[in-house]
Amino acid sequence: MINAAVRLRLMALGLAVGLMGALIVLVTLDSEKRAEDVRTRLGQADLESFQIADHFKDTLRYANDRMRHYASANDPTAWTEFLQACEELKAWIGRQTPKTTTDRELETLKQMRSACDIFLLKAQELHAQREASHGTAASLAEYDGFLDKSRHLWDLGQDFARAHFESRNQVLARATQTLRRLRFLVLGLVALLFAFGAALAGVSYRDLIAPLRIKLVESQAEAERNEKLVALGVLAAGVAHEIRNPLTAIKTALFVQRGKLPSDSPALDEAQVLEREVSRLDRIVNEFLQFARPAEPQPATIRAGQPLAEVQALLGPELAKTDIQLESEELAPMQIHADPAQLQQVLINLVQNAADSIGSGGRIVLRARPDRKRLAEKDTAVAVLEVADTGKGIPPEVEKRLFDPFFTTKAGGTGLGLSIAARVVQMNGGVLQYQTQVNRGSTFGIVFPRTDR
Repeated sequence: MINAAVRLRLMALGLAVGLMGALIVLVTLDSEKRAEDVRTRLGQADLESFQIADHFKDTLRYANDRMRHYASANDPTAWTEFLQACEELKAWIGRQTPKTTTDRELETLKQMRSACDIFLLKAQELHAQREASHGTAASLAEYDGFLDKSRHLWDLGQDFARAHFESRNQVLARATQTLRRLRFLVLGLVALLFAFGAALAGVSYRDLIAPLRIKLVESQAEAERNEKLVALGVLAAGVAHEIRNPLTAIKTALFVQRGKLPSDSPALDEAQVLEREVSRLDRIVNEFLQFARPAEPQPATIRAGQPLAEVQALLGPELAKTDIQLESEELAPMQIHADPAQLQQVLINLVQNAADSIGSGGRIVLRARPDRKRLAEKDTAVAVLEVADTGKGIPPEVEKRLFDPFFTTKAGGTGLGLSIAARVVQMNGGVLQYQTQVNRGSTFGIVFPRTDR
């Protein structure tokens, strides 16, 4: 199962990746919208430039035509129409002022407004001369002065159309700059998306895949170990069965022969040596059988301190002969569910190992303490039965193979004691753990779920 911290990290990274993707989509859509807006504005600018040029030229051309007709024919209607065209030019210039976006356009409109006033003033002078000459046609010199003002106004109109057209370049430049920023923003978001995606992949691998791989390797190693143990168990059972009968016969024969020997016979000492070695062989055979075919536990609800107290009473006097103190700390009132006999056997093995590590003149402490640990993939209230010693500790090279069957550092040992202890504890639903420091001592703990009522 995924714990809460890992789930929270994965959710946060997944949310970040989703937000980055959503931002990329939004920025892309915004870029498309802005690009379409730029195209529309550019098209509108082009159209307005053509319309400005056409409308201004048409109006000014119409005013010139009306003035020429008035100058040649002295037609009052033509003069009125000329004045209306001039008013239209002024109104048009006034309408363009709010639409301008550049300084050049504003300056050109200002010049056009002034030139339009001069243009109208020149026309009014020409009109006054016509009125004073009682309808005589205007001379070419008088009319050329009017045409000069008209051409100047025409040129300004062309300049304004060009200035308006060039304003599109500013629109295009601003749009290009905006799109460039959006492009960098998209690239940055894509980089962040990849970064968050890589982080998500890293966290997924570290917190999900890597532990699963480790568990798979451990499971494979455990399966191989179990296969070896099964094969070893079959072999051990066969060997023990074949050895036990001759050993029984040898022990019987030694007992009979020792009874026939006088008490002062040198052969009696040799018989006792043979008897000790045969007993050691018998113990080894029993350990083989116990390792190969451990008895099924008969669990019962017991006080956690009960087996510790029994082991202290059983082994305390014997250890005192080697100046080793077997002490018991105040035990917390807890209950566990386990086989009392098998649990006592494991504790005896741990105490004997502690005594071997001390040698003489040391201290072994038995204690039971409450704790919380993860058992069967869930947090559990547990009772920890500990055997702590002041011995030599366990060297790192030995610690690596501590629970391997048949690995031992003791002369004459079988290397099955801790393997049997760990197996028995596991069969009773517990876990065997340890802590050690070289030259400081070791602490072995048997962890069982509490069954307090």
